[in-house]
Amino acid sequence: MTTIDQVPPSFSVHIPDAGLEPEPLDPEQIVSGEPVVTGKVLWESPDGKQVRGIWQITPGVVTDTEANELFVVVSGRATVEVEGGDTLEIGPGDACVLREGDRTTWTVHETLRKAYHISL
Repeated sequence: MTTIDQVPPSFSVHIPDAGLEPEPLDPEQIVSGEPVVTGKVLWESPDGKQVRGIWQITPGVVTDTEANELFVVVSGRATVEVEGGDTLEIGPGDACVLREGDRTTWTVHETLRKAYHISL
């Protein structure tokens, strides 16, 4: 049973100004350009199956295999092509859901920053 002292405190973060840390990008994921990825985990469940954070990528083209994710774009623009599915044009204020296992190609037109929740 969870007690009140085991529950993390409530908090807020101003996403546009949040400091981010470099995150590794596998060179095999880079299709073109020299994209740089940064991010910050804001909260992770004790079992590691839920993660909330901020993620940013500079312009370029990369591929990825997605987790079960909901995110909201704070700034920037990208085209996300889902293999065998839709092509998503995303920008500020857009909410996006990606399914676990989706194979995607991200064409980042303007540095994109998003707030996300991932379920593993």
